[in-house]
Amino acid sequence: QVQLVESGGGLVQPGGSLRLSCAASGFTFSNYAMSWYRQAPGKERELVAVITSAGGNTNYVDSVKGRFAISRDNAKNMLYLQMNSLKPEDSAVYYCRAVLAGGFVYWGQGTQVTVSS
Repeated sequence: QVQLVESGGGLVQPGGSLRLSCAASGFTFSNYAMSWYRQAPGKERELVAVITSAGGNTNYVDSVKGRFAISRDNAKNMLYLQMNSLKPEDSAVYYCRAVLAGGFVYWGQGTQVTVSS
C-alpha cells in the first residue's frame, strides 16, 4: 500500500535550518509530482512547494521563496524540503503529498516544525 513517512522536524531558533524528508513506498515514485504542505494551528493547510516527477521544475508559495528548496531522489524514493532562514511563522505541521493515477490523494502523518527562541 502507499505510504508516505515524514521525518526531520523539530525545534529550531529563528534563522536556523531544518531538512525534512519524506520516504515514499507502494507506488512508482519517479512517475509522480510530489508536494509539501503545512498546517499551522487554526489555519488551513497550505501548499508550500511542488516538484515535478523528474525534479526538473519546482514551485513555491511566495512566503518561502528564496528560503526553502524542494528536491527528490528518485533512486531512493525520497522527497526533501530544505528550510533555511526559518521564521516563527513557518511553525506548522509539514506533510508530504502524492496524487496518483485516478486522482487518489495520499498524505503522510506529518512532522512538527517549531521555530522559536
